[in-house]
Amino acid sequence: MARFFRGLEKLSEAEMKAQEGHHTSRRLRLQTLVRLRWLAVGGQTVTVMIVAFWLKFPMPLLPCCVLIACLAWINFFLTLRYPPTHRLEPPAAFALLSLDLLQLCGLLLITGGLANPFSVLVCVPVIISFASQPIRYSMPLIGLAMICISGLAFSPFPLPWYEGVAVNVHSVMQLGVWCSIASTMAFAAFYAYRVSMEASQLADALSATELVLQREKHLSQLDGLAAAAAHELGTPLATISVVAKEMERELREDDRFREDVALLRSQSERCRDILRRLTTLSSEDEAHMRRLTLSSMMEEIIAPHREFGINLELIERSPRSGEPVLSRNAGIMYGLGNLIENAVDYARKTVTVTVEYTAETLTIIIEDDGGGYSPEILARIGEPYVTSRQRDDTAGGLGLGLFIAKTLLERSGATLSFGNRDAETPGARVRVEWPRVLIDSNSTK
Repeated sequence: MARFFRGLEKLSEAEMKAQEGHHTSRRLRLQTLVRLRWLAVGGQTVTVMIVAFWLKFPMPLLPCCVLIACLAWINFFLTLRYPPTHRLEPPAAFALLSLDLLQLCGLLLITGGLANPFSVLVCVPVIISFASQPIRYSMPLIGLAMICISGLAFSPFPLPWYEGVAVNVHSVMQLGVWCSIASTMAFAAFYAYRVSMEASQLADALSATELVLQREKHLSQLDGLAAAAAHELGTPLATISVVAKEMERELREDDRFREDVALLRSQSERCRDILRRLTTLSSEDEAHMRRLTLSSMMEEIIAPHREFGINLELIERSPRSGEPVLSRNAGIMYGLGNLIENAVDYARKTVTVTVEYTAETLTIIIEDDGGGYSPEILARIGEPYVTSRQRDDTAGGLGLGLFIAKTLLERSGATLSFGNRDAETPGARVRVEWPRVLIDSNSTK
C-alpha cells in the first residue's frame, strides 16, 4: 500500500508536470478576442457618431473612421481566415492585443489625449493579457501601455468640445489622470493575473485529486475481477486435473513420466484450491470487507509506513469496545495515509498517531518530531502547489500531497487543523476531526 500511495502521488505529479506547459501557456481563443473587438468597433463607432452628429462637436471625423475601419477589417479577416475554435499562441495574442492598444491610443491621441474621458479604456487590452497570457508576454504589453499613455499626455489635438470654447487641462490634472490610469492598470492587471493563476492551479489540483480517487476505486474493483477470473479458470483447470489423473493411472508403471504426471496433477489441484478460496468470497463477505472498525482501519493505514526506519506509535485513548465502525472510504484512507507519510518523511525518530472518540466526535492527531511548519507555510498550508515543509534534500514534488489529502478528508466531513507542537517538543501536528454521526456506520442519522 505504501508503494501504491507513493506511486499515485508520483504519477499525479508526473501528469501535472506534463500538462504544466499547456496550462501556463493559457492560450486565448481567437473567437473570444474577435467578439471583444467587434464590441470595441461598435462602441467606438457609436461614440464617434454621437459626438460628431448629435453633440456636433468639431472633431477629425475621417481619421477616426479610418482607424475604426482598420480594426474592423482586421477582425473580419481573422474571422474568415481562422476557424472559431482556433486558439492563439502567446506571441500571436500579444501581437493582436498590442495592435488593439495602439489603435485605441491612436484614436485617443487625435481626440484630446488624456483629456478624453475614454482614455481609461487603455487598461482593457492589458487586463485581457494578464488574465489569459503568460507573464513574460503581459509585462511588455503593460510597458507599451505606459509609454502610450505618457504620449497621450502630450497630445497636440484638442478635445472635441463646443465650438469656440477651448478646454485647457492643467498639467497637474494631466499628471493626476496619468497616475490614475497607470495605477488602475497595474492594480487590475495584477488582480486579474492572480485570480486567473489561482483558478488554473486549483482546477489542475482538483483534477489530480479526482485521478487519485479513480485509481483508488479501480484498485478496490480488482477483488471482483479476481473472483470473476477464478470462476472462468475453474473449468479448464478441472479438465487439466481430470486428464492428469487419467495419465497418472495409465503411466503408473512408467518410471520416465510417473513423477512428472504426479507433479502436474498436484499443481493443478493447488491452483484449484487457490481459485476456490477466491470464489468463496460471497457478496456477504465482500460487504463485510467494506466495513471495518476504527482500530482495523488505522492499523491498515499505518502498516505500510513502518518500513522506513521511523518509530510509528499508535495511541488509542478510547476503548475498543464500542469503537466506530466505518465504511471503507478510499478518500479517507488515502488522505490519512498521505498525512502519515508526510509526517514520516519529515520526522527525525518518531511519529505518533493518537486516536480518540466520544459519542459526538472522532479525532485523529498525527504528530512528528521534525522541524515543524514555518509561519509562512502555516498561513498557506493546504493550498495547491505549496510544499508543506522545507527539507535539506532535493526531494519533493509539486506540493499537491497535502492539498489532495485535505480535499479528500474534507469531502468526508472532516475538519483539519495544522500547527506545531509546543517549544519543549518540536514538531508538526495535524488534527483531523469528524462528527461521529457522519462517519460511524452504527450511528443513527
